[in-house]
Amino acid sequence: MIQLGRDVLWPLDLMTLCGYHMEVRESTHQISPYSVQHGMVGKQVPLIETASGRVLLANMADPDRQALLNLFSEATGQKPPFITRDGVLETLLAKVRKLGVGIRSADFTPETGSISAPIWYEDRVFACLTLIWSTSSLSLEKSLLLYREKLLQTADAISRDLVGNLTSAEIAQFREAS
Repeated sequence: MIQLGRDVLWPLDLMTLCGYHMEVRESTHQISPYSVQHGMVGKQVPLIETASGRVLLANMADPDRQALLNLFSEATGQKPPFITRDGVLETLLAKVRKLGVGIRSADFTPETGSISAPIWYEDRVFACLTLIWSTSSLSLEKSLLLYREKLLQTADAISRDLVGNLTSAEIAQFREAS
């Protein structure tokens, strides 16, 4: 994570699910020359409005995703269909599955955008690695072009360390077979 942060210069956050929020567990904001936010560790961010929440939801089994969205709905009072500034959640999740990364351009903090790659432990997303940039400097499309593969490779390297050198593609094959 630190190596990628030094390469791309934009800040990265390692996120995990905490209740019906995503929580920053580790961050490179303190070493990023482009970060305007520090002290991110421990900060909770919205589930459906963030790239990390979207990549987590997109890769969950249907019953698990529905249970989490029910918890989210009960806790926030929001009812399905969930609609964000970036679009209808189900449409966004389909796009995330196709891209392999979570995306955010208008929601949560519109002055920044983010993409997030899943970190797998066995057959579940254990955490998410999220790259954040200034939307005045970079579009979502350009960030995907520049950083998607690097982010996925770094998330895969972390996943392999957790599960004994399996890639996310190999894990996906095991999930489909079971």
